[in-house]
Amino acid sequence: MTKTTFDLIVVGGGPGGYVAAIRGAQLGMSVALVERAELGGICLNWGCIPTKALLHSATVLRACREAAHYGVTGAGEARPDLAAMVARSRKVAGRLGQGVAHLMKKNGVTVFGASAKLAGAGKLALDSGATLSAPHIVLATGARARELPALPVGERIWAYRQALVPADLPKSLLVVGAGAIGAEFASFYRAVGAEVTLIDMTADILPQEDAEISQLARKAFEKQGIRVLTQCAVKASSATATGVKVVLDQQGKQSELEVERVIVAAGIVGNVENLGLERTRVKVEKTHIVTDGLCRTDEPGVYAIGDVAGAPWLAHKASHEAVLCVEAIAGKPAHPIDPLRIPACTYSYPQVASIGMTEVRAREHAKQNGGEIRVGKFTFAGNGKAIAMGEDQGLVKTVFDAKTGELLGAHIIHPEASELITGYGVAASLEATEEDLMHTVFAHPTLSETLHESVLSAFGRALHA
Repeated sequence: MTKTTFDLIVVGGGPGGYVAAIRGAQLGMSVALVERAELGGICLNWGCIPTKALLHSATVLRACREAAHYGVTGAGEARPDLAAMVARSRKVAGRLGQGVAHLMKKNGVTVFGASAKLAGAGKLALDSGATLSAPHIVLATGARARELPALPVGERIWAYRQALVPADLPKSLLVVGAGAIGAEFASFYRAVGAEVTLIDMTADILPQEDAEISQLARKAFEKQGIRVLTQCAVKASSATATGVKVVLDQQGKQSELEVERVIVAAGIVGNVENLGLERTRVKVEKTHIVTDGLCRTDEPGVYAIGDVAGAPWLAHKASHEAVLCVEAIAGKPAHPIDPLRIPACTYSYPQVASIGMTEVRAREHAKQNGGEIRVGKFTFAGNGKAIAMGEDQGLVKTVFDAKTGELLGAHIIHPEASELITGYGVAASLEATEEDLMHTVFAHPTLSETLHESVLSAFGRALHA
């Protein structure tokens, strides 16, 4: 007979949910995980992982095409095999999904393949007909792509799922939304040969990033042949014999664009429907569940983590919240996440990564508090390893409190930016000052030396600028 009473039930098996289940089991709780689709959630199956697999295929393709530059002959005529790239990305996601299933079994987590709804204090009703009970229920139901009325998803207008498994390569493509998801799809499809137009309603692409970094990213995209239109929105769309015709509005000026396919990447909305929240004290604002710093809702015994609990919508934020939430439930010391210590990465070409405040925000913060900031910059053109790799374009930018030496923000644009940003993440978590960072010995030759030089630059001590 299947067990129905637990210490902890987690609803949703994504990077927040399955981590919460594992941590609960590690702390000696009996744990159930309810997932209506694939273990690993959107991130593993239809987001973070398969997109990175496709983007790595694009990186390999790019390297082959540029092989002669590195003294390698015979690879310059490399062509993309889109079907093989897609198959590989699905295989990668499948392997990791199997890994999550193994972790559930290894940790003694009972998995229910079902949808779930709150059914009274400590109770959860499954669409399979079963009722589970636990004093603690963690909602980790994630989010989904925002729909745009002017662009109904279908055969020719794609959301991220369709964009990950194309039957063939569109010759022309419009990507609507120039945040991380849109930028990544634009990079991949341009690398494999599509004519790509990338648009956003804001003043620049990657609008959450530091303005200087966003502008550098835009220039890099345009250099690759991606057409970028900002302060631009889609007003209407219609099917044609070969694709989609869209009406664009750019600062009041309308124009038409016809493409074979459209990818909608205009943000996300939380999965808060059909959870039974209306019968609880749980508050929902702008499709996201309201929680305190320890992920507690206003309903006793009900918690929310990850994308359904709001920004930043990042897998690593969800996993970290999972741990602190469950540890708080178990009575362990737990501390709320500081959003300024959560790194963000965009895996386009080049990559963009950041942590903390932008320069503009830091200046506003300093002005409000009667202080000043110091800004350091170092380009990869002055880094030996970057030159040796043939990837000497990019910038590291650091922002410090001039008086205390606190690292307020760090911003990187480079093909390896996502690997480098963790150095500043560790520094921020340890509350390292500029002096600590300047006294740190960085190995040579490495890309990480740029992190050191940017810090030195902020205080007028750069050695290789």
